[in-house]
Amino acid sequence: MKDFLFILIVLFMTPLHSQDIVIPAFLEKWENSKSYLVAIAEAMPQEKYDFKPTERQKDFQDQLLHIKSNMDWLSSTYFGRQLSETGSANNSPLTKGETIKLLVDGFDGVSAILKNISADALSEKVEFFAGEKTKLQILNLLQDHVTHHRGQLIVYLNLNNIEPPKYVGW
Repeated sequence: MKDFLFILIVLFMTPLHSQDIVIPAFLEKWENSKSYLVAIAEAMPQEKYDFKPTERQKDFQDQLLHIKSNMDWLSSTYFGRQLSETGSANNSPLTKGETIKLLVDGFDGVSAILKNISADALSEKVEFFAGEKTKLQILNLLQDHVTHHRGQLIVYLNLNNIEPPKYVGW
């Protein structure tokens, strides 16, 4: 009987909604990820936004826009984010400032939608091109994708003898 009571006490003391910490933890990391990527985007001079290390790679600006479009796709497809029409209406190239604003808007859009979903929704399974995934896995992919391309952008800065900003983690 004693063992049974002990088990019950332990079970009730253990958070039943451990996912309740996942979204706030993700959002804290996401905000730091935004700050770090914006610092990288600001470090590259406007005249180097078309720099690419090799012909087969995206240029610096295209990497930033690719990160943003991936955030838009994942957050609208899997979290119901409504996207507004943004971009250059006259088809002229985006400035550095416009590119950074789009990037910030992408990060902020993901944050806004995640603040309004329940932690339980993260265990929901969704169809993905790589097979069925949970929404938590999609969140992990969001951050992983940013990290992947941000690492490439740090190389772009280094190849232009520009010291990358100090790393911002948690």
